[in-house]
Amino acid sequence: MRRTEILRILVDWNYWGNYKDESVERGRYIENLNHLLKTGEIIVIKGVRRAGKSTFMLQYVNKLGLEEKNALVVNFEDPRFKNLDLELLDTIYEVYLEELQPDKEHYVILDEVQEVEGWEKFARYLHEAKKVRVFITGSSSKLLSEEYSTLLAGRHVDIEIFPLCFREFLHFKGVSIRGRIEMIKFRHRIRKLLDEYLEFGGFPKVVLIEEEKGKEELLNNYFRDILIKDVQRRFKVRETGKLEELAKYYLTNISTPQSFNRVRKWLNLSLDTVERYSKYFAIARLIFFVPKFSFSMKEQILNPKKVYCMDTGLRNIVSFKFTEDLGRIAENVVFLNLLFRNRDKEIYYWKDHTGKEVDFVVKEGLKVNELIQACWGIEEEKTERREVRALIKAMDAFKLNQGLVITKGIDKEEEVDGKRIVYKPLWEWLLEINSHSSNKLQWKNK
Repeated sequence: MRRTEILRILVDWNYWGNYKDESVERGRYIENLNHLLKTGEIIVIKGVRRAGKSTFMLQYVNKLGLEEKNALVVNFEDPRFKNLDLELLDTIYEVYLEELQPDKEHYVILDEVQEVEGWEKFARYLHEAKKVRVFITGSSSKLLSEEYSTLLAGRHVDIEIFPLCFREFLHFKGVSIRGRIEMIKFRHRIRKLLDEYLEFGGFPKVVLIEEEKGKEELLNNYFRDILIKDVQRRFKVRETGKLEELAKYYLTNISTPQSFNRVRKWLNLSLDTVERYSKYFAIARLIFFVPKFSFSMKEQILNPKKVYCMDTGLRNIVSFKFTEDLGRIAENVVFLNLLFRNRDKEIYYWKDHTGKEVDFVVKEGLKVNELIQACWGIEEEKTERREVRALIKAMDAFKLNQGLVITKGIDKEEEVDGKRIVYKPLWEWLLEINSHSSNKLQWKNK
């Protein structure tokens, strides 16, 4: 590529060019990134496609207060870049140095860098030889697995960006909750906005669009991009139709236990195909598989796993069954928020030999410290009795004195068989858990 062409592209993605930031700040990640920056290592910003990695990175660069010339952003998904290779990377950097003449200490952000073969050599060169601050962002198909750890020889720290949690969602909608008074004051609007969050999820651009049709079109595009770019192309899957069929099956059946063998029979696929495709979905962060709790690793592997999706908007766009599935959608939202909060903990479901089941078992180290039922329709006495009895049985098994039931609207506490049962409305629990969520750092330094 000619240097003039390269510069023209860079101008559109940098503050020293035409780029203007009109996005909503995601402050909880910025604080974490400040800590990571002190390590002096390459920083990897990872996460599902369209969760806002690139926008967040640009926000962060702007917040650093640098002279504009001291930050280079290169978006490798810009279709104007041709023949992406190491030679082009070197040329891009040379053009930046010649045209901007940055200070010795400057920052280079390589956005969606997985598009370039051999990118890791260039990143290490900048970091080790040039002593440049290097940030990497990439779709999860390449960078969310352990693959980048090997590519960067351990010289990195990383942070994962998720779609918006409910507190962030409210902030994007202009509702800031700083304490319990605001929670009570705005509770009617919060409940209404929860309905939108359950239906359309938390992808930032989807949240900011007002028209439902626009939201649906964008979610459809996201589903196709994840399926094709992060799974089919990445893993060279030939049977795209079967891949899509399995993805839609999982998304339609969220919050339910699924065994690969049963899925194989249902979709008329080989067991190996189901296992491989399921692994690809998990790497791309489209689908999560939660094991049944057992002290035996063999039992965890053999038992059906509960299926959850990264974003309920993606689920609803392929399922078209929103109203009748609200309970399962709400349970999926509970799972996601447990995942946001408990990055250093393990999440399971529990089921005994009589069929009593508890939705979430949260384990830290060797100890289970939290049991949660997600029950949207617990107003029916029969449902309440079933859910609470299962919770008490699990509390006995794990020697816990308290269990939590997350509901549509019930807010109360009661004692049953000497155990404390706390009922919380979903909207209130989401705000409480998000306010305590630190999105704890995950980093490796070898």
